[in-house]
Amino acid sequence: MSRFQVRKVAVLGAGVMGAQIAAHLVNVKVPVLLFDLPAKEGPKNGIVTRAIDNLKKLKPAPLGVAEDAALIGAANYEEHLDLLKECDLVIEAIAERMDWKLDLYTKIAPHVAPHAILASNTSGLSITTLSAALPESIKPRFCGIHFFNPPRYMALVELIDTPTTTPSVLDQLESFVTTFLGKGVVRAKDTPNFIANRVGIAGMLATIKEAEAFGLTYDVVDDLTGKKLGRASSGTFRTADVVGLDTMAHVIRTLQDNLKDDPFYPSYATPPVLSALIAKGALGQKAGAGFYKKVGKDILRLDPAKRDDVQSSEAGPYVPAGGKADEIVARMLKKPPAERLKLLRESSNPQAAFLWAILRDAFHYAAVHLEEIADNARDVDFAMRWGFGMQQGPFELWQAAGWRQVAGWVKDDIAAGKALSTAPLPAWVFDGPVAERAGVHTPEGSWSPSRQAFVPHSVLPVYQRQHFPEGVLGSGAVDALKSGTELFRNDEIRVWTLDGEVLIASITAKLHLISPTVTEGLLKAVEIAEEQFQGLVIWSPDDVFSAGANLEALMPVFMKSGAKGIAPEEKKLQDAMLRIRYASVPVVSAIRGLALGGGCELAVHSARRVVAMESYIGLVEVGVGLLPGAGGLTYIARRAAEMANAGNANADLLKFATDGFTSAAMAKVGSSALESRKLGYLIDGDVIVPHKDELLFVATQQAKALFASGYRAPVKRLFPVAGRSGIATIKGQLANMRDGGFISAHDFHLASLIADVVCGGDIDAGSLVTEEYLMALERRHFCALLEHPKTQERIMGMLQTGKPVRN
Repeated sequence: MSRFQVRKVAVLGAGVMGAQIAAHLVNVKVPVLLFDLPAKEGPKNGIVTRAIDNLKKLKPAPLGVAEDAALIGAANYEEHLDLLKECDLVIEAIAERMDWKLDLYTKIAPHVAPHAILASNTSGLSITTLSAALPESIKPRFCGIHFFNPPRYMALVELIDTPTTTPSVLDQLESFVTTFLGKGVVRAKDTPNFIANRVGIAGMLATIKEAEAFGLTYDVVDDLTGKKLGRASSGTFRTADVVGLDTMAHVIRTLQDNLKDDPFYPSYATPPVLSALIAKGALGQKAGAGFYKKVGKDILRLDPAKRDDVQSSEAGPYVPAGGKADEIVARMLKKPPAERLKLLRESSNPQAAFLWAILRDAFHYAAVHLEEIADNARDVDFAMRWGFGMQQGPFELWQAAGWRQVAGWVKDDIAAGKALSTAPLPAWVFDGPVAERAGVHTPEGSWSPSRQAFVPHSVLPVYQRQHFPEGVLGSGAVDALKSGTELFRNDEIRVWTLDGEVLIASITAKLHLISPTVTEGLLKAVEIAEEQFQGLVIWSPDDVFSAGANLEALMPVFMKSGAKGIAPEEKKLQDAMLRIRYASVPVVSAIRGLALGGGCELAVHSARRVVAMESYIGLVEVGVGLLPGAGGLTYIARRAAEMANAGNANADLLKFATDGFTSAAMAKVGSSALESRKLGYLIDGDVIVPHKDELLFVATQQAKALFASGYRAPVKRLFPVAGRSGIATIKGQLANMRDGGFISAHDFHLASLIADVVCGGDIDAGSLVTEEYLMALERRHFCALLEHPKTQERIMGMLQTGKPVRN
């Protein structure tokens, strides 16, 4: 079967979503054209160019690096429709108006390539109805593709077919969206608002209703329904403000207009407070006011008692926010699921009763609507995890708390008139396979009411790239740290193999901090890999590669022997980095999430880095009053020499050294893998992987490819440094910053020592040095800083509060 290749994508509509979808395509190196209407004044592409410029200003940043905005091609419907013929995928993302979309389809249909997929990024309009405007030749290649906002960061993409969509089209699109865009795909039925928005918005409406019933303020509700409940930290009302109250109202109207026969229809009424805010123009974050309002540095919340006049004055109906959950309720939420739900249901505390009510409403709603909106329960739980930031979907929590017991509680509440609807729970909840298996998720698959069977996860070839895919509770998902064949283990690292060809080292310490125990394990892994394997991959199955060196582990040595006791430990770590760099088999760092300080140093000494798009890499030691001491500054100096000499250019070495110095001295951390490359912590040969669950697959393939190509460790070379004149130049700039009050005296001292290492110390410019020479400089300055009172203040502040101290 021929592979579906996406050489270029067209995005129709340069609004907030369309522009951000285009930005994410650029992030993953997919060429993209962004279309919109021709501007009435000025250049015809004016609407699109303004949208592209705005991408550089948006927060959170939709682009991995802002300058990549220039890679988005600008086009308009009047002049450039012929360009659609070059595109393999066309994503329509204009406003949620059926008539506008149908009119656009009529215009573009003659220009869509005969092999291209056309997909609508609607948040809830009927895909089947939209397809009616298309020629018969395009209908088999038409479907819905629903990204969640912001598309760079939200994992969920819902795919929706029509009765005329060719099944292979959805398979092709799912494969592309998974591997190349890094998304979690859920296939939804063509029902209003699909899965995530259907369940999520119904849940938000229920939360608003129950909050009013129990007399809870918006800030307290957000504290209760945020991280404490295992959901997004923004809770309910803050999430509504971020999404936009007008957007939320539109999604609610879709429910109202299309679900008049729904047993929950009365609960879809627009809350009066939402209508009042919208009427006053208080649309949430984008308008500066909604359920919350920021005045200076203060966050205010809407006071329900005064909400009839939402903008009466500066303080108006807004009062200081900051309300928190009662301590007794917070303690309940830390209990195991079964005990947690029992305590909430039986408590007389209004906050606890509120939480039981919204959870009961969620279980009730999901069960009643499962067959209508989704193929199986797994799709609902994944949609709520990936689209609404929940740690567990509704069915997972229900099953974890005891399926039969919770079902009985929900049934009793329905009978007592406490639920949002009198609709009974479906029969499959109490009788048959689900009741017998005590839940909807089993190792065989997840329950599908329409098929009356437990349905396994998709077996599309793309999922073979995920050695340890995300699984739902009860599915028997394999624990990576208990898999494969183990060859070595200590308290903080596991060394193992999946296939007998590539060795894997997984750091298991908290935040994967690098301690002497981890160093010992890494050295053992290199030794085993050289003897028996094609390569070594350093990988862990969570969102931290390594947050740096474990300073706390060194505290007993420091207390006993001072900096003199630390020096040998520091040298062991530096030697380990060189051992990794010069190993006879390739060492590949598979990075996901944080790679800070020592984690960054471990990465840069590897033969190759395979990096998830959402990774944050940097040397941050100045935050604790230290300098990078495990070879990070040595790497900066060596790379500066290599870049200056690239192509025999003999460029200004100091310029390259200064760039690296600035990154370390200012503790710059890449806000994406792309920016980390710009900072110099990744190089052109490194691989950026859009999907986090494909990271291990790609890393092991890279290790095998390097080995198969006859990998040899780098040859140790002398390299030039900028010397004392380079140090003087940098220190002159630092003195101006200190004298201008931009940095403290201790910042100046730290930065001067960093410059000393990066430039090679008190030697002539152009002098040739070794890595060991620079590491000795690093070690000397690192140990001296440990005894500096200002550095000790920073270290203790970080250990005690987790926040940097500025002194």
